Amino acid sequence: MIILDTIPRGPRATSSLSFRAAPLARPIEQLRLLDEVNVTGGPTNSGRFELDIASSGWPRLKPERLEIIQINLGKLCNMTCRHCHVDAGPDRTEENMDRDTVDACLSVIDRSGAQTVDLTGGAPELNPHFEYLVEECVLRGLRVLDRCNLTILLTRRHEHLPEWFAERGVEVVCSLPHYRKMGTDAQRGDGTYQKSIQALQRLNKAGYGQGNPDRRLTLVTNPVGAFLSGNQSSLETEWKAALARNHGVHFDQLLTLNNLPMSRYLEWLVETNQVELYLNRLLQAFNPSTIAGLMCRNTLSISWDGYLYDCDFNQQLEMRMEVPRPHVRDFDLDIWQNHEIRTARHCYGCTAGAGSSCGGAITG
Repeated sequence: MIILDTIPRGPRATSSLSFRAAPLARPIEQLRLLDEVNVTGGPTNSGRFELDIASSGWPRLKPERLEIIQINLGKLCNMTCRHCHVDAGPDRTEENMDRDTVDACLSVIDRSGAQTVDLTGGAPELNPHFEYLVEECVLRGLRVLDRCNLTILLTRRHEHLPEWFAERGVEVVCSLPHYRKMGTDAQRGDGTYQKSIQALQRLNKAGYGQGNPDRRLTLVTNPVGAFLSGNQSSLETEWKAALARNHGVHFDQLLTLNNLPMSRYLEWLVETNQVELYLNRLLQAFNPSTIAGLMCRNTLSISWDGYLYDCDFNQQLEMRMEVPRPHVRDFDLDIWQNHEIRTARHCYGCTAGAGSSCGGAITG
């Protein structure tokens, strides 16, 4: 049971598409809008993703080896960030994974051979079975990642988590749009930056960000505007210096992600009349060398209600895996290994520039 009084509301950059019953709350409308954009094609960027990867030597996009199980525990979140591809928020109380589905996920983990479990949301920590799932994965000797929005760690019910994570060797992967206040608050709401810094300081105090592989602290950044991520390596050096100098904050790794043109970020592109500009920017930066490293080739994505997807982006667009029974209770590793990965125009976001995945840039 979710006790809403314990969920910090705080300033918001926006409200969810679902709450507003906005047209773009429907994934089919997002896909339609992207398909209607006029693109300036070329020899390797026709605007049809399946044709472009085929011309790059990939007539069929198929999995390689299942290494990561990514579980989206729900769309409930204490924040409503402007760029959120999940359309998460405090009002998304219905979409939360139940205990039976959590146990079904554990069964898949046991049969999959995957060594990494990646927990995301919403704010995954708000799922009532979150700690149970983490404990079970730790007992299995798996690498566990928690994708954390940072501000959740300041709430009364979750302020114990930095130390709790440290005791179990959980890797904390934290979203932070920018190391400066203006960029972060513009995307996530006034006051978010200061709360994020406080949470990072608490993680540092618990031993995170000090080079200990069992207490690894990773930051994730998305561009605030309609442009691609910068060079991951050089940005990491810049961020480490700035956060240490200004706040005494330390972390181990920075991941850069391109914003995918979907959900609330797509709404922002529409409002600022930049949909065509941004989609063409992605197409022009199409990089065939990223295809081999796409996360859909080594990751199984499971939704809060147990359905199977090729990635978390396809999940939010309701593009289920094209297999006979795409549900966690019917998972078959051989079928997963041989199925064809579903794609659409949003996939250009993962193949633009150095590429983009839940693990950051794909190429150097």
